[in-house]
Order: sequence, then structure tokens, then C-alpha cells
Amino acid sequence: MSDLRSARPLSPHLSIYKFRPTMAMSILHRITGAALYGGTLLLVWWLVAAASGPEAFETASDFFGSIVGRLILFGYSWALLHHMFGGIRHLIWDTGHGLSKETSTKLAIATLVASLTMTLILWIAVLAFG
Repeated sequence: MSDLRSARPLSPHLSIYKFRPTMAMSILHRITGAALYGGTLLLVWWLVAAASGPEAFETASDFFGSIVGRLILFGYSWALLHHMFGGIRHLIWDTGHGLSKETSTKLAIATLVASLTMTLILWIAVLAFG
């Protein structure tokens, strides 16, 4: 039995791959997708508090207006935008475009730049007009 195991081909290990932007964006896409679950629970809390009355809504608003709450909202908005741009990148790949190493790297970097830029624009607009 042990002779058969040693004859089997082994799967490639991370140590033989060069870390690339596409790998980082794939990992971040999964992390932001998971983070959106937690952020959506907070959104549900806010909506339930709004429906429950002024006291509950004030408690939720106080939390989201605090420094910690605003940091969470900033992170949630970045995760939402990053996940959206990652989804657009995957949609482009589904059409058969952008699959070369150079183009996929450019798309990965563009995903990160676009998500950070749009998050900053959103928060500048919220703080300026909100």
C-alpha cells in the first residue's frame, strides 16, 4: 500500500508558485465575500431597529455614529465595492477576455485601485454632504 502512495502524483504546493496580484485579489474576493455576511447582519440590525421604534433606532444610530461604528461601515463599504469589482473582473473572464497573464494582473490591480478609490469618493461625499 505504501508503494502505491509514493507513486501517486502530488498536487502543486504554494511554495512553488510565485505570489501574484491575481492570487491576492482571489483571496481578498473570498475574504470580502465572507465579511459581507457580518456587515449585512449589522444592516439588518439597523433596519430592525428602525422598525422597532425611536429608542432602538437611537441605540443603533449611536453605534454607527461612533468611531468604531464608522470604521466598520468604512470597511463594509470597501468590502462591498471590492467584491463588486472582483465580480466584474470574473464576468470579464467569463466572456473569454483578459485571461493572459499580463491582462489578468492589470485587472487585479485595477480591482484594488477601483475599490479603494470608489470607497474614498463615497466617504468623502458622505462626510461632505451627509
